[in-house]
Amino acid sequence: MAEAQSRVGPSAAETAVGGEPWPADAEWLQVDGRGGYACGTVADLPQRRYHGLWVARPPDSARRCLAVAGLDERLGQDDAAVSLLHAHWAGAVAPQAPPAAVAFALRPCPTWTFRTARHAIERAVLLAPAGDGGGEPALFVRWRNRGGEPLRLSVRPLLGFCDADHLPAADAGFDPVVAAAGASWGFRPSQVLPTLWLTVDGVAAFRAEPTWYRGFLYATDRARGYDHVGDRWSPGVLELDLPPGGEAVAAFALGEAVPAPWPAFAAALAAAQQRARALDAADPLRARLAHGADHFLYEAPGGRLGVLAGFPWFGEWGRDVFVALPGLTLARGRLDLCERVLAGALPFLRRGLLPNIYGRTPADSHYGSCDAALWFALAVRRWADAGGSRERLREEFLPALRRIAADYTAGTDLGLAVDAEGLLQAGRRDLNATWMDARTQHGPVTPRSGLPVEIQALWYSLLASLAEAGDRDWAAARDRCGEAFVRRFWLADHGRLADRVEHGAADPSLRPNMVLAAALPASPLKAAQRAAVVRQAAAELLTPRGLRTLAPRDPAYRGRYGGGVEARDLAYHQGTAWPWLGGFYVEAALRAATRKTLPRVRRELRAWLDGFLPELDRAGLDHVSEVFDGDLPQAPGGTFAQAWNTGELLRALALLDAPPGAGAEATS
Repeated sequence: MAEAQSRVGPSAAETAVGGEPWPADAEWLQVDGRGGYACGTVADLPQRRYHGLWVARPPDSARRCLAVAGLDERLGQDDAAVSLLHAHWAGAVAPQAPPAAVAFALRPCPTWTFRTARHAIERAVLLAPAGDGGGEPALFVRWRNRGGEPLRLSVRPLLGFCDADHLPAADAGFDPVVAAAGASWGFRPSQVLPTLWLTVDGVAAFRAEPTWYRGFLYATDRARGYDHVGDRWSPGVLELDLPPGGEAVAAFALGEAVPAPWPAFAAALAAAQQRARALDAADPLRARLAHGADHFLYEAPGGRLGVLAGFPWFGEWGRDVFVALPGLTLARGRLDLCERVLAGALPFLRRGLLPNIYGRTPADSHYGSCDAALWFALAVRRWADAGGSRERLREEFLPALRRIAADYTAGTDLGLAVDAEGLLQAGRRDLNATWMDARTQHGPVTPRSGLPVEIQALWYSLLASLAEAGDRDWAAARDRCGEAFVRRFWLADHGRLADRVEHGAADPSLRPNMVLAAALPASPLKAAQRAAVVRQAAAELLTPRGLRTLAPRDPAYRGRYGGGVEARDLAYHQGTAWPWLGGFYVEAALRAATRKTLPRVRRELRAWLDGFLPELDRAGLDHVSEVFDGDLPQAPGGTFAQAWNTGELLRALALLDAPPGAGAEATS
């Protein structure tokens, strides 16, 4: 195939903030509502192993498998056929682009229009969640002949049928058998997924002709230090004849074929159009974050409502779930969704802990987090404060909170136990039990054993919730904890909190964890102390894209997040900025404001939040990337969509909208 330059850009109605085209490597995302997703780039060039038209979660599994990686579409016939495949082949310096002008539109679903000297064809991709197409999740692809002459389109589905986290080589053991049932063809090259059915509305025929595409190179994986060359399998060729203005719809489904692709696609497209219309709002930041929020909510095995931590590689992580949950739900007025997630977590409670990584059941979940249960308790408090059911709080959630507090007090896994002063010990030095969990071959990068400051703040908040429910014993525990917290953590010479205390020694590292203690509704800090913490954070940690994880003047500070695995891990919590921390900064700043300064503080905070709007068109469309460099100009990194970023930014917007006295203002 001849080399050509692909010209990629959005239509006039599909431009980023400021009217500029999206970057070619910006990533779009769709979800199937069951933990699966589709994602790729504006340029239609796969750059990660995770880029694919359907990365599905098999039934009764917490893991994902790549089902449909992509399509090799060819216009015309025989030697004159033109391939639209955009690929970077191993050994090639640059990607090989289709010899066509390519335009991209994001809404209502990702759509590419390819124009060559002779032909014009439009391809729309829609991964429909369960119910949108009338049944189970399905992947729809619609082709339209936008040219003035008849068109023969040949399409090879490129399949993975492999664990989404890995790049397998060609497997001679793949089963080439194609099952035929009317206008449906079934493929099951391996047993990792049920049979994948392809059904077509339109003039179509399928020819079984299995082959391997070898040597796809994924540039982002290469830059991140991972294996980056893999192969994809094709079971055969779909032949479509499209008259001028004609179209065809293909439906991919797992387990059972879609009986009527065209009406199912039309129903799914109507639902996508309705979601897109909600974006025409006066507040584009809020509208687009709310649109992205639905990507993280999913139906977990057994029908439980869960929250996915991020895309493309994170599953359901307990800490992330309960940090993100209030913003994803309560900030959008969805108490019902919040309640369902909280209730679904109760069966996973074990010895006072909730999973750090959810499996299908508690038995195959990973309990490595000292604070997931504490974040759960805070989410319960926020749900109750937002008007949650008093009966459910009393009958289900408060008993769970008492179990957590009792188990932590008595001592439980991960070295968790309450010390003689009422503070919560958080594990050993070789454990990564807090959110600062990066580690290399040498162990944790940021050891936080002993008494981490945010763990004490969350522990105090839990005790306060139980005390407010009328339990005098927990009220005494709260008071003892609060007195010890201020005595042990307040650094009078610095005018702020220590990051942790271990063996009686306070760690004076300036990190954002202290901001949680200044932000939470129940805190042992006085108003002046809250304000002092906010001033220190604003002066040294606050950036346009979140709070740095370490002050730049610290010798251990790393201002750039990039490079291979170890380089990124060393920077992850040593200066890298995290947007989700901004939600707690906004809450703390509002609590620290006085009646006189509150209007100005609100304006300044809203202006800071509005600075995130361009990010929704930069890396992950409609999403804010997981992390950013600590140093300007702050390149994005990590996942292109992160639940707690979306949740906390939405919660911050809601706090700013609350009338004075009903939000997070301090009672100073």
